[in-house]
Amino acid sequence: MLPLLGLVTIVVLLAAILSKRMSPLVALIIVPIVASLVGGFGLQTSKFVIDGLKSLAPVVGMFVFAILYFGTITDAGTLDPIIDRILRMVGTRPTRIVMGTTLLALLIHLDGSGAVCFLVTIPAMLPLYDRLNMDRRVLAAAASMAAGINFLPWTGPMIRASASLHLPVSALFNPLIPIQIIGLVFVFTMAWWLGHREEKRLGLTAAGGSVPMPTRELNEEQKALRRPRNFWFNIILTVIVLGTMVAMGEKIPPAIMFMVGLCIALLVNYPNVDMQRQRIDAHARAALMMAGILLAAGVFTGVMQGSGMLKAMAQTAVGFVPASMAGHIPVALGLLSMPLSLLFDPDSFYFGVLPVIAEVAAQLGVPAVKIGQAALLGQMTTGFPISPLTPATFLVCGLTGIDLADHQKFTFPLLFGASIVMTIACVVLGIFPL
Repeated sequence: MLPLLGLVTIVVLLAAILSKRMSPLVALIIVPIVASLVGGFGLQTSKFVIDGLKSLAPVVGMFVFAILYFGTITDAGTLDPIIDRILRMVGTRPTRIVMGTTLLALLIHLDGSGAVCFLVTIPAMLPLYDRLNMDRRVLAAAASMAAGINFLPWTGPMIRASASLHLPVSALFNPLIPIQIIGLVFVFTMAWWLGHREEKRLGLTAAGGSVPMPTRELNEEQKALRRPRNFWFNIILTVIVLGTMVAMGEKIPPAIMFMVGLCIALLVNYPNVDMQRQRIDAHARAALMMAGILLAAGVFTGVMQGSGMLKAMAQTAVGFVPASMAGHIPVALGLLSMPLSLLFDPDSFYFGVLPVIAEVAAQLGVPAVKIGQAALLGQMTTGFPISPLTPATFLVCGLTGIDLADHQKFTFPLLFGASIVMTIACVVLGIFPL
C-alpha cells in the first residue's frame, strides 16, 4: 500500500507542476498532505510537516540572507570596477571577447541568479558582437556556460539538493570545489575555442580598428546607490564571509555568516535606516519566493519520510537494481543529470525524483551525498540555460534574438560536455566510486 501511495503522490506532484495546473509551492504542500490523509495518518500529518519544516530552517535562512547580502553589495557597486575592466580588456579580438563574456557572466552569476546574469552580460556585450559580425549564438553559449557551471552553496540547485536530502550544504559542496575548478577550466577552454573559430571565420582584420569599446550606462537610481569608496571593504568582507563558510561550514552555519555579513554591509554602505529598509525591500521578493518554495518542500519531504512512503518505495525499487550496479548509480546520474533538465523543472526533480533515487541508493549502500553531488553536475546547473522549463532560457534567446532551437542545438554539446568532464573528474578524484 505505502509504495503505491508514494508512487501516486510523486506522479501527481510531477503532473501538477509540469502541467502548470498548480504552482510548485501549492503542489508541494497540498499533494503530500492529501496523500497522508488518504493513507490514514490523520493528525500525525501535522507532526510530519513540522519535522520537515524544522529540518529546512538553516537552509532557508542561508538562502534568504545570501540573496539580501549579494543584492546589497551589488547595489553598492562592488562589481562595477571589475565589470568595466573586463569590458576595456576584451578589445576587438573575438577570442578575448568570448573569454571576457564568459568571465563577466561568471562574476555576475555569483549571486546565483541566472536572470540577472543574462540581463547584465548580454546587453553589455551584444553591440560588440554585432559590430564584428560575430555569431550571436556564441554570446548565448558563453554566458550559458559560465552560469551553468556555477553550483555555489547559495544557488538554487544546491539549496534544493540540500533541502530534499536533508544534508548540510558544506557536505555537498566542499568535495566538489576541485570539480568546479575543473569545470571552469573546461568552460574557458571552450570559450577560447569558440572565439578562435570566430576569428578564423571572420578573419583577423575583421575589427578594422574602428569598433568602439562596449560601455555600460547606469541610471540615476543606480548611481545614487553606488559606494565606490567602499569597494575594497566590500571585497574583503565578501572574501571573509565566503572563506569562513567554506573553511568552517561544519562549525559555523552559513546562515550566520550571511546574516552577520548583511548587517555589516548595510551599516557600512547604507548607514541611514530608511536606505537599509529600501535595500532589503528591493531584494525581499526574490528571497521570499524561494524561501516559500523551500518551506513547501519541507512539507513534502517531511510527509514522505515521516509516513514511511519514501522508504517503502525505495525498498520495493531495490529489488529491481542488481547489487553489482549499485556503485555505478552516482556516475550514471552524473551523466544523465544534464539531459534530465529538459524533462524536469528544478522543483520537480530535486523534491520529487531525487529523494527516491537517494533512498534506493541508500538501500544499496551508496551515501545520499553522492547522489546529491551527481545531480548537481547537470540537473538545472549546466542544464538550466537551455531547458524550456526555465524562464532564463527564453531570456537568453530574447536578449540575443536567436531561436530556442538554434540556441539548444549550438549550446547543448558544450554544456553536456562540461557535465561529462566533471563526472569523469569525480571518478578520477575518488569522489564517485566506479
